[in-house]
Amino acid sequence: MTRVEAAAELDEVEPGPLYEAAKKVYPRYVAGFYRQVKWAALVATLGVYYLLPFVRWDRGAYEPNQAVLVDIERRRFFFFWIELWPQEVYYFTGLLILAALFLFLMNALAGRVWCGYLCPQTVWTDLFLAVERLVEGDRRERMMKDAGPHDARWWREKIAKHALWLLIAWWTGGAWVLYFADAPQLVWRLMTLQAPFVAYASIGVLTFTTYFFAGFMREQVCLYMCPWPRIQAALTDEHALNVAYHYDRGEPRMSLKKSKIALAHGDKVGDCIDCTYCVEVCPTGVDIRGGPNLGCIQCGLCIDACDAVMERIGRPARLIAYNTDINIKRHAEGLPPVYRLVRPRTVLYGVVIALVGSVMLYALTSRPLASIAVIHDRNPLFVRLADGSIRNGYEIRIANKAARTRRFWVEITGIDGLEVEIVGAAKGGAASFEVGPDQTREARVLVTAPKPPSSYATPLEIAAVGSDGKTAALAKDFFRSAAQ
Repeated sequence: MTRVEAAAELDEVEPGPLYEAAKKVYPRYVAGFYRQVKWAALVATLGVYYLLPFVRWDRGAYEPNQAVLVDIERRRFFFFWIELWPQEVYYFTGLLILAALFLFLMNALAGRVWCGYLCPQTVWTDLFLAVERLVEGDRRERMMKDAGPHDARWWREKIAKHALWLLIAWWTGGAWVLYFADAPQLVWRLMTLQAPFVAYASIGVLTFTTYFFAGFMREQVCLYMCPWPRIQAALTDEHALNVAYHYDRGEPRMSLKKSKIALAHGDKVGDCIDCTYCVEVCPTGVDIRGGPNLGCIQCGLCIDACDAVMERIGRPARLIAYNTDINIKRHAEGLPPVYRLVRPRTVLYGVVIALVGSVMLYALTSRPLASIAVIHDRNPLFVRLADGSIRNGYEIRIANKAARTRRFWVEITGIDGLEVEIVGAAKGGAASFEVGPDQTREARVLVTAPKPPSSYATPLEIAAVGSDGKTAALAKDFFRSAAQ
């Protein structure tokens, strides 16, 4: 065949797909230590999520008694004894920083342990899989039913499964909106169709996303949508614990029957009998024996599966185990394992977490129970009175974060002889006014300088002084005059 004829023959062949078509994953149930840990994490996390809105916390009269509440109407966030105002959003920034640092620390210690046990996608997928096994059976039954004729029983099980999925998804969305209003009252309003439209819309959106991601997408979210596997792969090192296959001990793999024949002939035999049990239990369908994989969420179910097989055939456990890259190599060389959980990376993360946490805790415990904001009049900046004095106008807002009514005196310093007057207050009275508990109040304040200052902009300190004579809040602004 000439080169031209060979090229023509190749042109007639239709090219195949660039990527292998995704196959549906049917995870098999396995019992064991790590499965129990996952059940415990599922119960704990979902228990907190679903039940926390109903926990009560007494904050006194005229205050909400829900322990955790995002009060959009009053612009407050309540978390047990902590109350945060909109201008204190930096606390949430600190929490996000702490969450990222904890995630980095977990990765440095044990890889994607967050993904395997605590990630919301993992938790809800585990719950949906448990419902699927309860209704349709385990892996083999589900595969046979999907491949076989779709009879009445098949349809009944599918309808029952999806109905339970939708119920879980609906309650997931319903629990979310309970964090934004008093939970018992909102439940009643939702049942009597008296809740606002945004509540029903939010429940609908979260119901759909939970049902879709946990019921249909499952491992696809971990494989293609989640960015953490890529980030984690760049952050990990050779001392981090990851689920790993001891290839030196498991290879060459062969069936139990063939391994007996090979042993009789004096050939080397690995402990792995190629039963694929570890692959069947994997929620993402990963074969851990092929080495590190972005699809592995480090859940440890393959460890439970392999240990169960090793126990049945009388071989040592932990052919698959949490281990480090260094120890895998050392084991192959016959050296004892070494573990370095405490190393510069983990120490650095721990120190930064402690530092950020301490700063946030100090700022939270020492924050004042009042704040003051001042806005100078823009037009005109100042007014010259008939006697030659200069007057400036300010809008002052004082926030009282205490659970009782407080009176504040407005004191302004920076220029000698200033006269302070609150518009609407009695003439000649003290420049003070009351602010209700957990409220803000605005007042217009006129400040007059009998002797105009020599500076065009003179700095002032505006203080809100409490009844105890101590400065509750302090702000700074400028006194404007005609002097150049």
